[in-house]
Amino acid sequence: MLLQPDPHLHPFPFFLVNAAFSEAQCAALERLFAQDIEWQHQDGVFYRCSLSDVTAIIPATFQTEILARMREITGLPLVNRVQVTAQRMLPGHVIGIHSDRPLLGYEIARLVVQFNKQWQAEQGGVLELFSTPEGEAEFRVNPEYNTAFGFLLHANSYHGVTEVTQPRQTVVFNFWHMANTPELAAHVEALFAGLHFSEFPEALDPVASAAELSLPEEVTFLAGTAAIALHRWGYDAATIVAGYQHSAGLSLCDARDAETYAAVLLADWVAYLYRDSFDLIRWNSLHSALAGMERFPRLMPTWQLCLPEWQEMLRS
Repeated sequence: MLLQPDPHLHPFPFFLVNAAFSEAQCAALERLFAQDIEWQHQDGVFYRCSLSDVTAIIPATFQTEILARMREITGLPLVNRVQVTAQRMLPGHVIGIHSDRPLLGYEIARLVVQFNKQWQAEQGGVLELFSTPEGEAEFRVNPEYNTAFGFLLHANSYHGVTEVTQPRQTVVFNFWHMANTPELAAHVEALFAGLHFSEFPEALDPVASAAELSLPEEVTFLAGTAAIALHRWGYDAATIVAGYQHSAGLSLCDARDAETYAAVLLADWVAYLYRDSFDLIRWNSLHSALAGMERFPRLMPTWQLCLPEWQEMLRS
């Protein structure tokens, strides 16, 4: 399964595998398209195809095997969660250029496997990769039978599928990073429920007002959201101000006070997650900064979801 992956770095990290699955595995996945499954039809100008969640139909042993292989190939701490989607494109269907960046609680990696026998170039359905949504395609993947395309989702993973003239059948496997699970999403959304900046302590008012005069709105919004997290975790005004200044880039938090440092970094991270998306580079930086540090009680629920212990995740 997924032997000899061919890795690429441009225009974004991805890998290709020819003869991805065995004949028996291919036959089982092909049968999905002959079954009476419920399809959700997407018929917009930008995105035209039909999708069906077939996770429950896929044997658990197969899901476990492919998850283990994806962990090996990507090197990522992927949780024990796999979602499998059958995708069908009919003549005239097309998928426009998009990036599928991993929003809060979204998957981090995707494996796309093609099941189109005797594909010909005039049939279309080519997966195209881009550096920018306005640029020309820099790499093309033909939808040939039993070929697999795997990639990490991020803000710049731009791709699209050309219009098809014959039916195109694809099975897509989705995988989650241990630090961006649906459970984390529910926790963060609850943390910021009813968010309103009137919760700021008075000590933050002059700092925030001055920042709003000189900094972009998205920066002060992030800083304000981080300040709300610190407030709701029960920290004092001085810590909330320090968190706002750190997230706004006005000053760095002093690492000598371990709890304040951990709280400010976690608040900045959950605010970024909430307002933007999961960024693997930023998460790795957070992980390194707080590695080996004591986990403080009021931060524990958020800390365990944002920086879980990998071995504990494997056992769950």
